[in-house]
Amino acid sequence: MGAGHAKQVDQDKTCASCGRRIEWRRSLAKSWDDVRYCSDACRRRKITAVDRRLEELLRALLERSGRNGVNPEDVTHCVDPAGWKELREPARRAARRLVAAGVAEMVQQGRVVDPSTARGDVLLRKV
Repeated sequence: MGAGHAKQVDQDKTCASCGRRIEWRRSLAKSWDDVRYCSDACRRRKITAVDRRLEELLRALLERSGRNGVNPEDVTHCVDPAGWKELREPARRAARRLVAAGVAEMVQQGRVVDPSTARGDVLLRKV
């Protein structure tokens, strides 16, 4: 087990754009401290004003909901009532970023799930 492997164990990272876990790879060993994005697509996308707005609305809903939970899709209608369907994935990305920040946890059927691998309907619940 080399020094590069120790980095993998010691430091978990999440993508600044999508909030998914970044898997350590040997090819990233030299630049691991500088890695912020999980893919080229996330690096290009970064975080937009719409992403910030979705995150802000999710935080506000979480504060009001307590432990009941919030569906990330609920905020899409507030941001763009006509084009809300296109905002479903950006809302999930915002939810994953909140989980990575330790503000919330993602649940399915009452159980906490890993936001990087969760599929289907999820709720965001205040920690």
